[in-house]
Order: sequence, then structure tokens, then C-alpha cells
Amino acid sequence: MKMLDEILIHNQKFVEEKKYEEFKTTKFPNKRMVILTCMDTRLVELLPKALNVRNGDVKIVKNAGALIMHPFGSIMRSLLVAVYQLKAEEVMIIGHYDCGMSGMKPDAVIGEMKRRGVSDDILNTLNYSGIDINQWLHGFDNVKDSVAHSVEIVKNHPLMPADVPVHGLVIDPETGRLDPVINGYEA
Repeated sequence: MKMLDEILIHNQKFVEEKKYEEFKTTKFPNKRMVILTCMDTRLVELLPKALNVRNGDVKIVKNAGALIMHPFGSIMRSLLVAVYQLKAEEVMIIGHYDCGMSGMKPDAVIGEMKRRGVSDDILNTLNYSGIDINQWLHGFDNVKDSVAHSVEIVKNHPLMPADVPVHGLVIDPETGRLDPVINGYEA
């Protein structure tokens, strides 16, 4: 059976048995916070448990590495929408140790792209169009520095209210231990 079929069969049963009822909440976060974190599979359940948050408590935005690559990209837009429209009053950036983006080199990704059919012509067109594919695919060297960089982008964004605390933390994906990098109340 294909994965989509498995998911749809499960979903039909989930809805029929009204298992969704235990997750009912509003679109507004109870704890008035939005979190940007990594999409790492180890954090799906561990992060909320480590933070003591449940369904409805926070907004969670995820991407590879909890990185903000552009101050006017979709990640920053999501954080601003959470603050201005969804009643979030604080922002938390949470990276993690042993992240796949740590030390990631673009050559390996580009090699895999080529193996799967992306031609040199396409890559050259992107580079010619002003997209530095090597920079775009580059990860980070130090997770704490990366978190601090993302915090600075959010905190200094011209559209982010100055009174919104922006915190930076790193979680250990093995134990759930949180290491503060930036305390937004003190920054």
C-alpha cells in the first residue's frame, strides 16, 4: 500500500471516531508565543514536551535549520502575521544540536540534484539570474551563532514591534535540554 493511501485510510477512521475532539482549540495561541524551529523529525514530539506546550498553546513555524535566510521571506512573514494577527506576544527561535544544516556544504546537495535530473543548464540559469545556489544551500557552522543571527534579524526587523521579546535557544534532540542563547527579556 502506498503512503498516501495509508494516511487517507487512517484519516477516515480518525474522523469517524471523532478523535479530533481532543485537539479542538482556537487559531490564537494560548501562551501568546510563536516559535521558529527546525523540521527535524526528532523534534516533532520532543520539542513540545520539553517546552510544556500542548495543542493550541503556541504557533510553530518550521524549516530546515530554523534559519531566517531573508528578512522579507516567508518565514519572517509568518512571524509577523503571528504577532499582528494571531496575538503572539513573544518570538522564540529554537535550533538544535546535531542539525543536518550544521556544516552542510552545497556541493553534496547539488550533486544529488544532478543525480536526480537537475541539469547544469538549470543551475547555470539560476546563477546567471542572480541566485547564488551555493550561498542559498549553505548551512551554518555553529548552531548557537545561527540562532543568534536569526534572533537579530527578527529583533531588528523594521516591521517587528520593539516591545516583542525575541528569545534564542538550542535544544538537545537526545535529552530535550534547552540551552539559552539569547534571553529576549534582557536583550
